[in-house]
Amino acid sequence: MSSPVWPAHLFLIGCGNMAGQMLARWLDQGIDPASVTVLRPSGKPVADGVTVITEYPASLPAGTTILLGMKPYQIADVAAALAPLAGAGTRIISILAGTPLADLRARFPATTDIVRAMPNLPVGLGEGVTALFADDATSAQAKAAIEALILPLGLAEWIDREDLFNQVTALSGCGPAFLFRFVDALSRAGEALGIPADQAARMAIATVRGSASMAARADVSPAILADRVASPGGMTREGMNVLDADDRLLELLVDTLTAARDRGEAMARGE
Repeated sequence: MSSPVWPAHLFLIGCGNMAGQMLARWLDQGIDPASVTVLRPSGKPVADGVTVITEYPASLPAGTTILLGMKPYQIADVAAALAPLAGAGTRIISILAGTPLADLRARFPATTDIVRAMPNLPVGLGEGVTALFADDATSAQAKAAIEALILPLGLAEWIDREDLFNQVTALSGCGPAFLFRFVDALSRAGEALGIPADQAARMAIATVRGSASMAARADVSPAILADRVASPGGMTREGMNVLDADDRLLELLVDTLTAARDRGEAMARGE
């Protein structure tokens, strides 16, 4: 990976769990803390050298990229205070779930370059997934600059249709939580079979970590890898027969992603 090209100034609105992970990775990868400002009502420090403010400044430096990282329901209040500061030379990245680009454009009419992004928590390790979407009004230069900012976080994946954003969010944005549930269930299942709880937990985490790395490096699909592991008549195949029966695992995950997607659509309607 080439060296990141950082914005002249990065202004974070909010620095909660997700935005905080993104900032931590950027700082680890060399962004100058002096070029970062965080607005948070608590005034709680973020990192050495990063300026934290509790009120909006009178103006923003030239070349500012804004990261909207607060709660989605706060968008109206934030936009009312921030829009007068966000001119044509400002770039906006929004990680607000359920907030369409049209809504952002209506609230920030003077800002041309706006990109929706949906990262997931492993961005803090540089192993995350960030889905990106922009319309034709956003310049190619801005898209390239924002992609360069996102790449140190992991995979940057542009999507062509905004109506898929909630589906993508359900898969990769919410996916870590679903995977954490699976790891926990795998551990507890081992415990139920008699493995000491602490050992079952360590083994479950290591198994998932190693298997994910193997899948990422393989030249075949995870489905093929699973079949390669599961010898006919063996222990693995017998267990997979349970997972595969009536597509029960697939149906469970489809229901899970559908519920997450539907919630994103409801949020977009203001529900």
